Amino acid sequence: MKPPVERKRADVNIGAVFSWKRPGNLGAKDGRLAPPKRTPNSVSSQADPADAEHYIAPIVFRGDASQAMAAVRKAVDGMQGATVIRQEGNYLYAEYRTRLLRFVDDVELVFDEKTAMIHVRSASRLGRRDFGVNRSRVEALRARIR
Repeated sequence: MKPPVERKRADVNIGAVFSWKRPGNLGAKDGRLAPPKRTPNSVSSQADPADAEHYIAPIVFRGDASQAMAAVRKAVDGMQGATVIRQEGNYLYAEYRTRLLRFVDDVELVFDEKTAMIHVRSASRLGRRDFGVNRSRVEALRARIR
């Protein structure tokens, strides 16, 4: 009879496992955000409206750029797990972290003064599915900004 195989438990630092680097394609270029990921765990108001999986309507805002960005900042700051990383001009970038496993989603908002719309992109950094979390987050932001 063979002796039992001894297995050593690997001490895993959960924070290290889930500390992904920020994507390199973040930011607004000529008022455009990066396209949504090909996986179903991202939404964008600048995606093709025929792409029901990724498209979400932009947020209509009546007011000037400073009012829009103040409303965006207030909405993001009021949400659980949100941290504003960068805000400049008509653009805001925030990270949302889940409480338990610290998964990160990247959320970007840019105000288009010509159309009076706030465009948004929300995407998970890891995995394929988000069970509608990014879409729900944008709808929660929409409700807070109105």
